[in-house]
Amino acid sequence: MLSSQLIQQIRRIEIRTRKLVNNSFAGEYHSVFKGRGMEFDEARPYQPGDEIRSIDWNVTARTGVPYIKEYVESRELTLMIMVDMSASADFGSVNRFKRELAAELAGVLAFAATNNNDKVGLMLFTDKVELFIPPRKGRKHVLRIIRDVLAFEPQHSGTDINLALETLNRLLKRRAVVFLISDFLDNPENYRTALSIANRKHDVIAVDLNDPLENGLGNVGIVALEDPESGHVVWADSSNAAWRNGFATRMATFQRAKYDSFVRAGVDRIHITTADDYMQPLNAFFEQRARRLRH
Repeated sequence: MLSSQLIQQIRRIEIRTRKLVNNSFAGEYHSVFKGRGMEFDEARPYQPGDEIRSIDWNVTARTGVPYIKEYVESRELTLMIMVDMSASADFGSVNRFKRELAAELAGVLAFAATNNNDKVGLMLFTDKVELFIPPRKGRKHVLRIIRDVLAFEPQHSGTDINLALETLNRLLKRRAVVFLISDFLDNPENYRTALSIANRKHDVIAVDLNDPLENGLGNVGIVALEDPESGHVVWADSSNAAWRNGFATRMATFQRAKYDSFVRAGVDRIHITTADDYMQPLNAFFEQRARRLRH
């Protein structure tokens, strides 16, 4: 039984994300993620200049008049949303937790897919694959996706992106557009190969969630830093400038290694923080994709 608070939260996300999609996002989604392949539409009489190889010989033989096969783009796509549900998703120091941000992103993407008559599926993972919902269509299906991202209680707390990607490759037989939503707090060496393989089979986009506190701490005195995935606690003196600089340097090194793994795999990255509006980086990604397609 869903709590009234959760129902209200799902409803707020639905209203916000549907409005964003209806105002602008659905058109951008449609223009960038075009259908893969062509399907037969109709046969029409031959006209001078038509490609001879397109002649429909069956209709031509039946009517005694040359006819041409016409094809249209097959629009339907499969959109797969993968969401990292490890313990670090329940962290956020500014406007919201990463999990709430992931739910809104999933809503925007899923409603955009539904508006374009595409199927959308969901995978929730930690260091195990916790939930897999096969791709389907419809508003109720999208609401279930939002609900599960918000309310699902994972059985594990760690992160194994490699396992999630290997499972995706095994379960999805057809090519799909895959949005991998995670903070990627995993060793990039562990998932780099699987990410590359998945991107050859599918179109993978890394949605990299971040919180400002993960990049550097201010001078707040003695603090306890807990790794939510392992439970390991470290006490640190943030008034020590050398410690703060060392922390910021380590995080910058990690961010570069993470970004390098995306580049090597040929994967586009959308960087989104809990402090900012997510539509700006989403729109920037779609504009970049659209320019690339035009060229």
